[in-house]
Amino acid sequence: MRKVEDAVSLAIGMHREAFLARSDAKLERARAVYERILQGAPEQPDALHYLGVLMHQLGKSERSIDLIRRAIVARPNSSEMYNNLGNVLKEQGRALEASAAYRTAIDLGAAGADAESNLGATLKAAGQIDDAIAAFERALALDPDHAGAHHNLGNTLVRARKPALAVAHFQKAIARAPKLSAARYSLAQTLRHEERMHEAIEVLREWARLEPSNPTAAHLLAACSQTEVPDRASDGFVRAAFDALAETFDDHLRDLEYRAPDLVAAAIRSDLGAAHAALDVLDAGCGTGLCGAFLRSYARRLVGVDLSDGMLAKARTLGVYDDLVGAELTAFLSQHALSYDLVVSADALCYFGDLGQVGAAISTALRPGGRVAFTVEHATPGPEGFRLHPHGRYSHSEEYVRSQLAAAGLSVRWLERGALRRERGEPVEGLVVVAGSG
Repeated sequence: MRKVEDAVSLAIGMHREAFLARSDAKLERARAVYERILQGAPEQPDALHYLGVLMHQLGKSERSIDLIRRAIVARPNSSEMYNNLGNVLKEQGRALEASAAYRTAIDLGAAGADAESNLGATLKAAGQIDDAIAAFERALALDPDHAGAHHNLGNTLVRARKPALAVAHFQKAIARAPKLSAARYSLAQTLRHEERMHEAIEVLREWARLEPSNPTAAHLLAACSQTEVPDRASDGFVRAAFDALAETFDDHLRDLEYRAPDLVAAAIRSDLGAAHAALDVLDAGCGTGLCGAFLRSYARRLVGVDLSDGMLAKARTLGVYDDLVGAELTAFLSQHALSYDLVVSADALCYFGDLGQVGAAISTALRPGGRVAFTVEHATPGPEGFRLHPHGRYSHSEEYVRSQLAAAGLSVRWLERGALRRERGEPVEGLVVVAGSG
């Protein structure tokens, strides 16, 4: 028995070192040790538990859940195991199951502030706002310096329409954990929504000073201050924004009454007629694949491209794409000349201000007679034809969109205005466009 315990301690040490080093190769070596232990002692609870944690870190969450549940059977009174089971379930978007695991961890009496804070996060995800607030407050009663609980409570108070209280908790989170970038982001966004723009800019300026290489801080500072405005959002900003949103993206868009994929689908049907599964189609900025099922009916081959690995992972679960590629749109299009009959981009071009390069790349990728269908947010005409807004996206005037398509050798076949979504109760007007090549 002592040999088994020693082997488990060795594996846990290797696991901890591998995680701190962010090394998949070292994680695999720790995994091999856990698995050798379980060959001789199949129900050893610590080996099962920590192998489950490791499998989640390797992106194999279903296997992780199975292993941790087996560990709980072997050691049913472990609050730590229930807490980690909740963590995996929460990241899988299984909020109700995660809540049950966290409640059990709390009932076992040794989970503390972390479990209460985690429970609050799952209750918030399930829309149980009052219960979530109560859980975060219990966490802070146990540990007033719990930065994560302050941050999560702030976000929940925003949902509860209590922005002044939210701001106070974001500030407490930052004071306790100055490197908690998510709290600085939440604070700046809340101040911006409350029309306290000067304060939001100061938060972003301090964030950019502390983290000069952080693309989110740099982009939002430019957007809010209107200084050093870039022609397009950086790859780093787009990747970070959508990786952070991936797990809850579809639910978030439902809350916003998001219509861009439906509007694009209607425009394609109007222009191309009935689906005939004969086209090579690119979903450019595919996200979680909201356009995928519709495009599949037109596609002989359907490819999705996106910068966000998190979004691509969600799109992959749909099983409708022949290939999914992690790449920047302009570069990918430029490298695939005469490859597509239809390029679709629902709400991806709002991260470009200057449409010149991406328009030329789309033209390059289309075959003669091909089509591009896309949406952009609409703006009244300005000197450049596009504008970067404080939320970090660009809008474009109709005149500018037409001129850039013409410069790329693409002719407009369909252009209509429509509400892409709602923000803070107000419709966001966009342009829905179909243009042709050759």
